[in-house]
Amino acid sequence: MNCQRICRNPFEHKDSIMRIELDSADDIGPVVRASRKAQSIRQDDAAGSIGVSESFMGKVESGGETLQWGKLFQVLEGLGVRVILDVPDEVAGQLAAARQLHARRQSAKAARRPKAAGPEDR
Repeated sequence: MNCQRICRNPFEHKDSIMRIELDSADDIGPVVRASRKAQSIRQDDAAGSIGVSESFMGKVESGGETLQWGKLFQVLEGLGVRVILDVPDEVAGQLAAARQLHARRQSAKAARRPKAAGPEDR
């Protein structure tokens, strides 16, 4: 994989890192977004450098769950395996903002979904 520009780790020599436990595919989006923003990289530039579409990058950042993500976490959970990311402290501020934005978007998305008919509605 050729990642000379994006795969460099600007935080490589930092002494303090933050440990984050991921419980679901939704949890990774805010971390990815905060990490990108902490490096001052635009979403389209990051996508191009990594070799994915901007649409895919957006889906990752918004916590878009695909069958593969969901299945991966299902298997890991079933095996008692936790996914933990070590991220630099510089990402912490961006992460808090990204998580708030993600929570608002998820709430808005849930509010738009039609309610399933219950027994009393039939």
